Amino acid sequence: MTEIVVRDRVFTEYISAADLQDNIVQLSERIANDFASEEVFFLGVLNGSFMFFSDLMKAYPHPCQLGFIRAASYKGMESSGSVKFREAEDLDIKGKDVIIVEDIVDTGNTLKALFEFLKRYEPRSLKVCTLLFKREAYKASLPIDYVCFEVKNKFLLGYGLDFDGLGRNTDSIYILKDETR
Repeated sequence: MTEIVVRDRVFTEYISAADLQDNIVQLSERIANDFASEEVFFLGVLNGSFMFFSDLMKAYPHPCQLGFIRAASYKGMESSGSVKFREAEDLDIKGKDVIIVEDIVDTGNTLKALFEFLKRYEPRSLKVCTLLFKREAYKASLPIDYVCFEVKNKFLLGYGLDFDGLGRNTDSIYILKDETR
């Protein structure tokens, strides 16, 4: 099994690059079927979603709009408990079907805050698409409409996910070796 070291922590491959790409294509097809006659606005949540967002957009077959928003709630391996948003551009989503593209949904705190933030822009609908979903950690009541992988409630790294800003640039997802049990 492939291992990497980030900040003296050992991580073991958890989801391979091939499995990521296969599931992303299938998820893109599902979204395309659901919105076949609608123009969708995909909103990527930075920084973590950038790799997933890119691959999802490359697989999406219909015309669409896209944009980004930056959300920050983590310090190291722990959630700070508060969420801050910085817009990467002016959001023009009024009356549009918006799909929020997340790298990972765990407690749902960021997602809940993001829904409240985006409502002021009056979208027609808000849906959630996530690469990874930690069902056992999820505390919010918002529906998660599109899930690529349901995963353990463990610390994950790679393919956009980081540990203190490092490790985002892998083509696979890794789990902290101590947490593989």
